[in-house]
Amino acid sequence: MTTIRHYVEPRGQAALTLLDPIEAALGAGPAVCVDDSGPAAPDDQVDVPDPAVAVRTSGSTGSPKLVLLPADALRASADGTSARLAGPGHWLLALSTAHVAGLQVLIRSVLAGTTPTVQDTSKPFTARDFADAVARMPAGTRYASLVPTQLIRVLQDARARDAAASFDAILVGGASLAEATAQEAAAAGIRVVTTYGMSETCGGCLYDGQPLDGVLVRADDAGRLALGGPVVAAGYLNDGRFDTAGFSIDDSGTRWFTTNDLGSMSGGRLELTGRADDVIISGGRNVAPAPVEAALVTLPGIREALVVGVPDAEWGSAVTALIVPDRRTASGVPELARIRSMLKPLVGPAATPRTVLIVDELPLRSLGKPDRKAATNLAAAGILEALE
Repeated sequence: MTTIRHYVEPRGQAALTLLDPIEAALGAGPAVCVDDSGPAAPDDQVDVPDPAVAVRTSGSTGSPKLVLLPADALRASADGTSARLAGPGHWLLALSTAHVAGLQVLIRSVLAGTTPTVQDTSKPFTARDFADAVARMPAGTRYASLVPTQLIRVLQDARARDAAASFDAILVGGASLAEATAQEAAAAGIRVVTTYGMSETCGGCLYDGQPLDGVLVRADDAGRLALGGPVVAAGYLNDGRFDTAGFSIDDSGTRWFTTNDLGSMSGGRLELTGRADDVIISGGRNVAPAPVEAALVTLPGIREALVVGVPDAEWGSAVTALIVPDRRTASGVPELARIRSMLKPLVGPAATPRTVLIVDELPLRSLGKPDRKAATNLAAAGILEALE
């Protein structure tokens, strides 16, 4: 039997109290699970392959469950990260430890024999707090993990930009990073490494589109991606039962996880085209939001964009864009007709938004992931208000 010990997420410097339990878990100790709400759950006693860490899924597409990550998978992930970057180093913890990206900062630190510097996650992320935390970091090789929204805030503050430029690498994942933001970071001397992965792969397992050592990528005829290799989880704990739905082991013994993402490998790099469950059916045509969002942020006056389908009597779903203006420019967001004319050559007529809604910020879920359900509701309410 395996024990999974639950901890209420410690905030601020208290996050460092997780280092000893994680070090024990990477050996033969109880597995660690960090919960971000409520009192600590009782220990789980489960007859499953020995996990070192259990990470709770968001439950956005069903009931939350625990992803079981064995010690060998976590070590392979940390080794792959170290090999791809500049070796072991000191990490900044600026993300919740209840999610895999934040927890991985602690795990990599334990395996590197270093202590991370903590930016308090009990309050909203600010560029000022980021710069203050970086100022407390020791000299030497430095790393951080951020989500795109955090990076955008850093780029808007001169002191935070200078602080970010002191890192050997900043991993950015959890959601897609706009090319304009990546270019702005590069111009500021910030080395951004985009990551792709999920809890089921110990977090990011492709850096700048290239698989870490030992990681394999394949796509089926529909473009649905599967990830394989030593970083793949053992399975789930779902309502107290070991669940391997979505997981498989091939004849060579390689573990695989079938994702809900669509994409392909081109020139040794992964090109994501969206998620199978995000596809909008408008006028009988399938529209993937990701390429439309990428095209929108190349237009003048647009900083961020999120594309959803709003129920529509004529089209079934009307392609609708939520747009955050780029306040640094005086041009403003182009009118809808202009947006449509500029987008059509890039994404085709069917994918061109029929409506846009200007918002101060995009609705987000944990770790900066777009909240498409909230965005759809917001867009529908905005359209109704405009019609009244």
